[in-house]
Order: sequence, then C-alpha cells, then structure tokens
Amino acid sequence: MEVPKEAISSYGCIDAEPIAHNGTKDRVFRIRNLVEKPKPNEAPSNLAIIGRYILTPDVFESIQGVEPGAGGEIQLTDSLRHLLRSRPIYAYKFEGRRYDAGDKLGFLKATVEFALQRHDLGAQFREYLRDLKL
Repeated sequence: MEVPKEAISSYGCIDAEPIAHNGTKDRVFRIRNLVEKPKPNEAPSNLAIIGRYILTPDVFESIQGVEPGAGGEIQLTDSLRHLLRSRPIYAYKFEGRRYDAGDKLGFLKATVEFALQRHDLGAQFREYLRDLKL
C-alpha cells in the first residue's frame, strides 16, 4: 500500500518494479528487495508492506535459514529477502480502506465502523452512540 514517505519508517517497505499482468499494470510488482522500517530518506519507495501475505511452504525453510534481526526476533521480512535468492516474489498494491488494528485508534475505528454496518447490531449500536452524554 502506498503511504506518505514520512510514515514509511512504521512499515516494511519494498523495492520493486511494476509488471503488466492481465491489465493490472501498476498494481502487480516484482519485488527486488524488502527493507524493514527504513528511515524515510533511505526507503526505496513509499510502498509499505501491510502484513497481508500469500506464502508458500518454502517460507518455513527460509525462516530457519535467517538469523534473528531487529529486537532479537526472526523477521518475516528477512526470511522473504532470503527467499528472493532462489525465486521471485510478487506484491499486489492494495487499494481501498485499510484499518490498522495494531494502532489503538485504528482498532477502535474498525470496531465502530464494522459494528455500525452489521444488520444485527448496527441500529442498536448507532442508538447507543447517539445517547452517549459526553
């Protein structure tokens, strides 16, 4: 997903080239490199990794082949970079509304918006919100 350059240090980031695939040019990318939480001036792009993956079983072998990185943890980004040595990896640029459930405010926004859309809860929840005396 594209994010403002000043926000890229909150995400993993990709260095990639767009490829044409069934009319989706500019949405499908072949990844050249992945960088975990780069400084804005060192980021190869503003394309953030937002944590949605379709992984093949070979990722487990790759995870075993990397050393712990940031914070002494094994990073999936490092494992994916390791996989790039043996095969291509692709990215699909997300378009739409995204909720950052790892952020407290983002989690609350997602909860409220999805609750309001529910057929079984929406009307009652909307009434509850209107009746709040804040």
